[in-house]
Amino acid sequence: MRQLRRELDDAGLNGSFLVRDLHSGDEIGIEPDLEFPISSLVKVPLAVATLERIRKGELDGSTQILVQPTGITVPGPTGLGRFRHPARVAVDDLLYLSIAVSDSTAADALFALTPPTEVSAMLHGLGLRGIAVRHTVQELIETPAERLDPGEVHLAHFLAIEAGTAGRGHRVPQLDVTRANSGSARAFVELLQALWTPSPIDPGVAERVRGLMADNLLRQRLAPDFSSDASRWSSKTGTLLNLRHEVGVVEHADGQVFAVAVLTESRVPAISQPGAEALMAQVARTLRDRLRQDGLRDLACGGGPGVA
Repeated sequence: MRQLRRELDDAGLNGSFLVRDLHSGDEIGIEPDLEFPISSLVKVPLAVATLERIRKGELDGSTQILVQPTGITVPGPTGLGRFRHPARVAVDDLLYLSIAVSDSTAADALFALTPPTEVSAMLHGLGLRGIAVRHTVQELIETPAERLDPGEVHLAHFLAIEAGTAGRGHRVPQLDVTRANSGSARAFVELLQALWTPSPIDPGVAERVRGLMADNLLRQRLAPDFSSDASRWSSKTGTLLNLRHEVGVVEHADGQVFAVAVLTESRVPAISQPGAEALMAQVARTLRDRLRQDGLRDLACGGGPGVA
């Protein structure tokens, strides 16, 4: 663990990591309770809340929503955020766009139906604590990065790095854990466990969210270390200024299932940091490998899942 912490520090990364064996409950992590602004990770609880309202008959998944073009010209937005003309999109398809391509315009169309306060109340009603949903995704694109010329965006990253406080406050509201949508690795592992194992979440709702996360097209971060012919990786990423997150579940062909949550912030004022993303995955996989080896050893000894 000291070596992993050293590697993260050398790369300019600070993070909250947690890997949990969803069969035994065994877990291992680094600062798993450290709170971060969660960026697009908020789209997972939004999907749960939307699907729960569809299940109750409060919403109809086939209802078409008129989505207006955003007029955003800066790099970053995906899906409907790049459309030039109004479009009608069904609620069910907005869910797919929100999770699979991290379409923030689609997510805000869903937030217009189920506001942040209702999503937060839904989480608490399900017994899921530690994830605060306070605002829509639109607020994430109102950072200093959008007010600067492309050649000066590094200055926004410098501000993101330097303007924080010891108490996790920040001069950039989207990076202040007391004002932003926020959570920890542990809080997201609890949500993942509720989606992958029996819980108060309706089984049909959980199955649909699992399918949406399996369809995630953004696979440059943790996926290279968790996807293979013998495993299935379902996840959601989150990115904002110097924040790089991903949470997901890896299901192995031998039956082992692990929830993985990685939330990080970088001290390097650069937009593109493939080395940081590779290191995030390596650290998470090292933690998973430790749990996996312990689980296989227990099975070999005849103890079965849950024996540590």
